[in-house]
Amino acid sequence: MTTEEMLRLKGTYLAPYMQLATALIGKTREGGGNMFRHQLDTMATLIDYSYIDSVLLKASVVHDLIEDVPDFNHNLLLQIDFESPQVYELVLEVTRYPNETKPEFLTRILEKGTKNAKILKVADRISNMISLGFVINYNFISRYTEETVQYIYPIAEEVNKAMLQELKSLVESRRKYLQAIRPERMAEEI
Repeated sequence: MTTEEMLRLKGTYLAPYMQLATALIGKTREGGGNMFRHQLDTMATLIDYSYIDSVLLKASVVHDLIEDVPDFNHNLLLQIDFESPQVYELVLEVTRYPNETKPEFLTRILEKGTKNAKILKVADRISNMISLGFVINYNFISRYTEETVQYIYPIAEEVNKAMLQELKSLVESRRKYLQAIRPERMAEEI
């Protein structure tokens, strides 16, 4: 990271966004882990890939609030700072609508998402794929892995080839895991 990038990162006002994200503490995730830490993991993934855009980082910290906290007051988000409206718009872009299927949601991001929405979605999926190491549900891991190949690979291909390589590695390791537990799963189904 260059000195200029470090100074830009140093000036990013994240604490109020992190405070809002604490509404996710204690919420479990279908893919394993906890929602609050997932927000921070997503931000860490972005920084790891040298994304230091303040709107993108702020959105990463609160990207699941609207979707996963039903009574969340979005005005709290809009009042934080001068970038709050942009952060809110980006969060809305990566939020699945109540009547939207998962394939429709991911296709919407792929076809109509802004570059930042696509970058955020790829970082989000990297965090999610890492968390799959804690999931026992064979069908969920299998579906999520194949969904990553079908929908997230094309997004990552467009925005960041290094992130795509990490996703490919994660998919490969999850497929190996699925192969290793397959005999066990088949015995359980009998």
